[in-house]
Amino acid sequence: MAGKNTPRPAVIADVAKLAGVSVPTVSRVLTGAARVRPEKERLVLDAIAKLNYRPSATARALASRQSHTIAIVAGNTSQYGYAETIRGVEEEARADGYTVTITVVETTEPDEVERAVALVLDQSPAGLVVLKFDPPGVAVLERLPRDIPIVAVSGVRSRDVAQAVLDESRAAEALTEHLLALGHRTVHHVRVPPSRREDGRTTGWRRALKKAGVEPPALFEATWSPESGRTIGQEIGRDREITAVFCGNDEIAMGVIKGLSDVGVRVPDDVSVVGFDDHPLAAMWSPALTTVRQDFGGLGARAFELLRGAMSGDAVRRSSSELPELVVRESAGPPAAGR
Repeated sequence: MAGKNTPRPAVIADVAKLAGVSVPTVSRVLTGAARVRPEKERLVLDAIAKLNYRPSATARALASRQSHTIAIVAGNTSQYGYAETIRGVEEEARADGYTVTITVVETTEPDEVERAVALVLDQSPAGLVVLKFDPPGVAVLERLPRDIPIVAVSGVRSRDVAQAVLDESRAAEALTEHLLALGHRTVHHVRVPPSRREDGRTTGWRRALKKAGVEPPALFEATWSPESGRTIGQEIGRDREITAVFCGNDEIAMGVIKGLSDVGVRVPDDVSVVGFDDHPLAAMWSPALTTVRQDFGGLGARAFELLRGAMSGDAVRRSSSELPELVVRESAGPPAAGR
């Protein structure tokens, strides 16, 4: 057993720091998968020698194209959509003989992103799936080298990498149009934290209102916590002008409904509330939530299908898109008279 003062072995991030280059550059030198400028290659090789860095067994396997590890990078593993997508990837990868690792990156701080990238590359995976549901996922995707097969997963298409998509923009548009068709003059939106300036759910909501000739009202900003939805619900309940609310996910919608109840406002009698995702509890909630059903497990499976093609050298198919399904239940109805 090593003593307490035994120095830890150098990792790829240590090499990058000493050489003054990025982790992806070190990865390229180690694998030989892409050209690196001679001066940078010399810095990396010198750092490797000084640190006595030894690539892991998986890194050596990658260099010989024999890695059987798939890496997943996510900003969260407990939220419903994240967890189901990861399950979808893992089940398909395991059935294909791959081991799956998961790396979580919680912030966009450069040191945290670099740490996550280094950790992933130290595993030397055969391919990567990045959940681009939030800013940390986007930041990691931007820092990963493109000489490793990568598939991104999100609700909006991207041009620079293969991607499995749930077309949440069109689904949000259909959900908003459903509320307008019930007779509501406008629809207010409680937004969950976006992965960039504006995500597809908000874009679809905005597009539906503008198509109907309605100026989109100011956004309500929620966190990922249902309690933030409850606070917003209490605020909404005190505004008699608001009759319809589209929430960025079902957990926030449940919080909004609870907040409305706190101030004596009934759903859907006084205010209609709809969610997004079709969380397993959505049908059991009271009232049962009108929402959009997103097949996150299928999304993960489609992501691995694209990754399998990329790992085998088949770069023909780089996109897989699916339109989520509108699910009409009990939480939305016509506007009440007097509101």
